[in-house]
Amino acid sequence: MQAESTKRHANRTQAEVQAFSSRPLWTFPSGTLGELTRASHTRASGALGTLPELRSAARDVPSAPWAAEAFAAALRGPVIRVIAEVKRASPSKGAINPGIDAAAQAANYVAGGAAAISVLTEPTRFGGTLDDLSAVASCVTVPAIRKDFLVHPVQLWEARVRGAAAALLIVRALSPAELLLMMDAARECGLATLVEIRDEAELERALAVGATVIGVNNRNLETLLIDPATAPRLIPLIPAHCVAVAESGMQSAHDIASSALAGADAVLIGSAISASADPALAVRMLAGIPRSSTARR
Repeated sequence: MQAESTKRHANRTQAEVQAFSSRPLWTFPSGTLGELTRASHTRASGALGTLPELRSAARDVPSAPWAAEAFAAALRGPVIRVIAEVKRASPSKGAINPGIDAAAQAANYVAGGAAAISVLTEPTRFGGTLDDLSAVASCVTVPAIRKDFLVHPVQLWEARVRGAAAALLIVRALSPAELLLMMDAARECGLATLVEIRDEAELERALAVGATVIGVNNRNLETLLIDPATAPRLIPLIPAHCVAVAESGMQSAHDIASSALAGADAVLIGSAISASADPALAVRMLAGIPRSSTARR
C-alpha cells in the first residue's frame, strides 16, 4: 500500500509540477524567511533517522479528532474565529513573553473563546519547542497547529506524534514539488493543513494542490514588513468552499474589521495576546466580531 501511495504521489507530482511551468519560477526565499527555511532544512536532515520510529509511534497515537473537514469546520461560523498563538519571541519583535507556560497559556486562550491554538516550535528565533506542542495538544480540546518553517515530511510526522491536528505550510518557503510532497505527506499522516500565502500567484499554487484552509499573511516574511491591505485584498479571491484566515499585524477588533468585511473566516493572533497579562480576556475581546455574510459567496 505504501509503495502504491508513493507511486501515485510521484505520478501526480510530475503532472502537477508541469502545470507550473508557465508561471514565474520559484526561487529560494531571501531575508529572514530564507534563514529560517535553511535552518529548518538542517533540522529536518538531523531528524531523518527518526522517521521509521515516528511512523511506528503514530500508530499508537489516538486518531486525530480533527480531520481536514472538521478542522475547517472549527474555523467557520457567524463570527470571526480566533486562532490564538503561543509565542515567546519573534524576529520582528524580539522577546515577547520568554517565560510563557505553553499549556497554561493555551488553556487561557480556550477559556477566552479561541477556536484553535497555534504553537510555535521553531527554536532559535521564536523560542519554541516540540514539547510545547505536546503540552498544548494534551491539555486542550480544540485543534493544536504546529507552526514552523516545515520543509520535510519527517516534521509532519513529528507533529502528528506530538498530538497536532494541523500544520502550517508556507507556500513561499516550498518549491512546487516540495509543496505537493508536503500536502501528500500531511494527508498520509492524518494532519490537516493551514497553507499560507501572500500574493495571487501563491494563492493559485495553494489551490492547485488542494488546500482548503488558506492563510493570508500581512507580513512579508522575507523583509518582515507588514502591509495591512494584503489580507483584505486577497481574501475575496479565495473560493467560498475554502476557509480564509487573516494573519499578522492585528491587535484589536478594529484591526480585524477590514479582513472580516472581506470575508475572512478566522484570524491568527500571536504577539498581542502572547504578551497580554490576561490572555483569556485578550482573546475574548476579539472572539465575537461578526463575519461578513455576503462576501466570498
